[in-house]
Amino acid sequence: MADIAPDFARYVFEFPFGDIYCRPGLDLRAREIATIAALTALANAGPQLKVHIEAGLNVGLSREEIIEVIMQMAVYAGFPAALNGLFAAKEVFARRFPMAPAQAE
Repeated sequence: MADIAPDFARYVFEFPFGDIYCRPGLDLRAREIATIAALTALANAGPQLKVHIEAGLNVGLSREEIIEVIMQMAVYAGFPAALNGLFAAKEVFARRFPMAPAQAE
């Protein structure tokens, strides 16, 4: 992104991670739960969802918690959005835990 829109690349990091994520009131686990839910509900942000599933694991979310957050979105965003989210989680889990049995099938 920096080669075509350096200012935008800076904004992508400075605003969410410099301003929003640093605010008091929610810990990083809660922020990642909210982000995973929102990106799942959008249903058109697969690459970003995968990044935040990884981030959720990094801040202590379990695979089961991530799956439950995504499944919850079926109620509000529809089954296709939740299904796409589960496939994104399955891909991240397979990369991150190559020897673990799949759970999002």
